[in-house]
Amino acid sequence: MTREATFSARIGAPVGVSDMADRAVFAEELGFDQVWTGNDVFGTPGLVQLAAIAMRTSRIRFGSGVMDPVTIHPAQIAQYASGLQDLSDGRFLLGLGAGSEVFFSWAGITPDKPVVRTREAVVAIKELVAGRCPAGVPGAGGGWTAKAVLKDPRPTPVYVGALGPKMIEMTGRYADGALPLCLPPTHVFNVMRQLDVGAARAGRSVDELDVAACVWVSIDDDRDKARRLMAHHIAEYSGSLSTDALLANDLDPEEFARTQALMNDGQVEDAIDSVTDDMMRLGIVGGVSDVIDQCGALITAGARHISFGPPMGPNGFEALKILGEDVLPELRRLL
Repeated sequence: MTREATFSARIGAPVGVSDMADRAVFAEELGFDQVWTGNDVFGTPGLVQLAAIAMRTSRIRFGSGVMDPVTIHPAQIAQYASGLQDLSDGRFLLGLGAGSEVFFSWAGITPDKPVVRTREAVVAIKELVAGRCPAGVPGAGGGWTAKAVLKDPRPTPVYVGALGPKMIEMTGRYADGALPLCLPPTHVFNVMRQLDVGAARAGRSVDELDVAACVWVSIDDDRDKARRLMAHHIAEYSGSLSTDALLANDLDPEEFARTQALMNDGQVEDAIDSVTDDMMRLGIVGGVSDVIDQCGALITAGARHISFGPPMGPNGFEALKILGEDVLPELRRLL
């Protein structure tokens, strides 16, 4: 089975609900196949943005990138997913993830192990949106009773935002799609191998999954401006990246720890300045040709879903426009 190529935009940004819906409409007009928004605790109101996107768009599929089962109970996530499916005539994609330990710490939350809590949520939610009860289902976790059934379930594809190898393997075993942060972009091929192991354990093929090569892109003709923006983004997430994934790509976790320490102390500019050229390999920085060359290499090597993510560029709308008008047509020609 060969999947059709998919191009998506992860449009999460610190903007309001109406502005986020405007971005989704614009992405739809530009020909993107999917858009994904954020839902980090203390971040923008992702659930409200998703509802606005459902009501303002007509073709494009849209997803949560990602909800976590720590601050939102899996039963509620299943309810929200079913509601968004109803509202959008079946265009919603449920993205789940473990969530950020850094963000949880701001609320004094100490959750269970990330792979376990995410696996239990995936299994339970898939049962619930299919109209079944997760009680007694292997992998769904304990505590469910026979009354744990949704009143209006709507089948929904479940994706997992994965970083480390154990989470990726679990995704291959249980999920419908994968949203691995491919940092650096070529990490997608390591991810595919890890997904294949999990899929094989479930008696299926990795080709059955929609695997997005989620890359960070900062596109602008002014390379210095694009680089600074990417460095800021890397600094913000330096403490949330998988140590195993960093090591697998010959990146030094201690460099990221130093940057996170500066961010924790409120020394944002120093943290940005501390991002090295090696750390910058996590994303794609530059103009149109830079993005086409690097994403084109991924497609040529077999990637079927390229997902462009923040920071996108100094101007979010302009970056989306450049990607849609100048980059996507060239990448589609490679298929």
